[in-house]
Amino acid sequence: MKEFRLYAITGEQFHPGREMLEVMEEAMKGGVDIVQLRDKDSSPEVVLSKAKALRELTRKYGVTFIVNDYIDIALEVDADGVHLGQDDVSLVEARRRVGNKIIGISTHAIEEALLAEEQGADYIGVGPVFLTKTKVDVVDPVTVAYVKQVTERVTIPYVAIGGIKLSNVDEVIAAGATRICAVSEIVGSSDVAGTCQAFLRKLEGAGQSHAADH
Repeated sequence: MKEFRLYAITGEQFHPGREMLEVMEEAMKGGVDIVQLRDKDSSPEVVLSKAKALRELTRKYGVTFIVNDYIDIALEVDADGVHLGQDDVSLVEARRRVGNKIIGISTHAIEEALLAEEQGADYIGVGPVFLTKTKVDVVDPVTVAYVKQVTERVTIPYVAIGGIKLSNVDEVIAAGATRICAVSEIVGSSDVAGTCQAFLRKLEGAGQSHAADH
């Protein structure tokens, strides 16, 4: 998969009164590399129509497009890949269905991360790093300690996620993260593009200091 640094997920509950496509387009203008459609509440028909529209928009901006959970919808709209949780269809079954498309897996412990790597995930989500309101079935924060573990032991790309804000992202970067996913901080911002650019500046600074350490 293409190298990436900033990953944004749709979270329509965080921008009432604003259109999802408008908000995600601002994020793309701000420099996000990957956009994931995550919609746990709408009917599959509604999710499909959103996926079609986002697929078109991500193509326009050359941004990687991932669909959460719905493998059939990802295939129907020719998304670049799918993202699955620990309780979703197995990675082996997902790979059989999506072929060489990207598969991302959410992980909350080093055992899950190592298993996802072994089974051929293209990247993993590492989180929730901090307490987050994005998910209803809240998992206890894994803290930056887990980010450090993954940095040391996992070789596939990982994205740190969960409660990450501009005010705490430095801690996550210090633990070794070079890729960040933010939901409410990006889509709930009054300046979506500006917030994305601010995250990227922090990640760029980190890349330079990590390089200096080696």
